[in-house]
Amino acid sequence: MTANTTHDAILDAIAFDANGLIPAIAQQHDSGEVLMMAWMNRESVAETLATGQVCYFSRSRNRLWRKGESSGQQQRLVELRLDCDGDTILLQVDQVGVACHTGRRDCFYRAVRDGVLVEIAAPLIDPEALYGHKHG
Repeated sequence: MTANTTHDAILDAIAFDANGLIPAIAQQHDSGEVLMMAWMNRESVAETLATGQVCYFSRSRNRLWRKGESSGQQQRLVELRLDCDGDTILLQVDQVGVACHTGRRDCFYRAVRDGVLVEIAAPLIDPEALYGHKHG
């Protein structure tokens, strides 16, 4: 079996939604830290498998989004896992730097505590330093 044949079999096992997308959760492979959630399409999954560098699909830009392309904060794929229904991907990654566009290590920096939403993590780096401008 060639790599392309293997990748096709993997892609065929994925239950993409009506828009051709699947949610993908990125988790730091060695610590278990949940870093972020984003969307992937068939092309981004195929590229991720082929290159070992995580590639997502940006719904707002309607194009592939190679993690770290503008910030340098890349994700190297360690293992791709598919859930029991085939409709969610778990990416075990090695994250370089921060995962969140706000400059935080992960995107889950707000928590409900005592009935109030509070920030539980400060930015580790100014988003302007990552992108050269304010980023959403």
